[in-house]
Amino acid sequence: MIAPVETSSHPTPARRMTGIGRVLVIVYAVMALAATGRSFVQIAERFHEAPLAYSLSAASAVVYVLATLALVFSRRSGWYAVAWVAIGFELVGVLAIGTLSIVLPELFQHPTVWSQYGIGYVFIPLVLPFFGLWWLITHRVARPAARDAALVEATR
Repeated sequence: MIAPVETSSHPTPARRMTGIGRVLVIVYAVMALAATGRSFVQIAERFHEAPLAYSLSAASAVVYVLATLALVFSRRSGWYAVAWVAIGFELVGVLAIGTLSIVLPELFQHPTVWSQYGIGYVFIPLVLPFFGLWWLITHRVARPAARDAALVEATR
């Protein structure tokens, strides 16, 4: 049997989520599930004991869910921007909460996802935003003008 020949003059766009990108999304999804579950149980059972810590756990859950979705849809420039904001906020959050939980432990007598730089999650919350930002830098979304110019070049 003869294989069909590609007759289109436009190259087939490559899928964005391969290799390390796919692993990154999976890790973000696992963190989203873990942080959501943790914050739900903390808020439902003992919110009155540590409202700040448990609210921060819920905030981190929202950030991980948003970052996961933004990475999945990051081919679209709007979602790419959302990924930058979410992962940047995550980095600032884990550094600020991690530092405060060590310097002022009385503020965080109950642990959050980002306490002590994510010690309860094997420091994944500390490392993950660096990988996320690296991936965003190395997988920039082409601007519409740049994409149009690339298509014109491809058809010549």
